[in-house]
Amino acid sequence: QVQLVESGGGVVQAGGSLRLSCAASGRTVSTYAMGWFRQAPGKEREFVAAISSGIGVLPYADSVKDRFTISRDTAKNTVDLLMTSLKPEDTAVYYCAARNGIISRMSSVYGAWGQGTQVTVSS
Repeated sequence: QVQLVESGGGVVQAGGSLRLSCAASGRTVSTYAMGWFRQAPGKEREFVAAISSGIGVLPYADSVKDRFTISRDTAKNTVDLLMTSLKPEDTAVYYCAARNGIISRMSSVYGAWGQGTQVTVSS
């Protein structure tokens, strides 16, 4: 079973950038469909971005389109989320997830999750 650990969260001013990284151990990330999700206080967990075990990337969530980019670094065995032009509404705990199957926007189909990393965007 793959274990996932997120890093790179923090506090940033609106308009700034952050790069989140999801490190996998136990298995290589290239064998999984990987997703990034986020959960803001009082809200449900929502899809942000996902990348397949191949080269496919799902359309990003409308709220982050053209600002966030998901990528995989096979040398480091990580899946990264580059977040630019951050807005206060991007404030949330960000989670990475892995599934041994087809890429999906549905959090319920992902079997492995990291512990999350907090992103706070100040106005």
